[in-house]
Amino acid sequence: MRAKASNEVKLEFPSHSSNEGFARGAVACFAAQMDPTLNELEDIKTAVSEAVTNAIIHAYPDTIGKVSLKLRICPGNTLELTVRDRGRGIPDVERARQPMFTTGGEERSGMGFTIMESFMDRLTIRSVQGKGTTVVMKKKLSVRSRR
Repeated sequence: MRAKASNEVKLEFPSHSSNEGFARGAVACFAAQMDPTLNELEDIKTAVSEAVTNAIIHAYPDTIGKVSLKLRICPGNTLELTVRDRGRGIPDVERARQPMFTTGGEERSGMGFTIMESFMDRLTIRSVQGKGTTVVMKKKLSVRSRR
């Protein structure tokens, strides 16, 4: 069962590489209401950057498509981030999750999913070839005392 969000926002943008920075900034602004630590905020921004970059590079290698970003504040001070594309999909998700595996050529590190997994508490990847990929990440943020 899906937890009820106390706040959420949905964004959609073309898969231009310049929009990766936009996604990072949007996530940082939305997450700020949860009063994250600087380290938590950097982890969140890095994870969303990897997910959006994957959509831009791998989902739409020869065309410009749409990337959607959904941000939710869930119970337990948990931030949920969903990055979705309607691109070519991932043929083998388990293989794609392995460190150093890439379909993006020699200039790609193949560490995107590994980085997302290390910076977030939970990572779920659903993909259907020819229909796209959905990446859902969750991070429980510390509750800091208010002064």
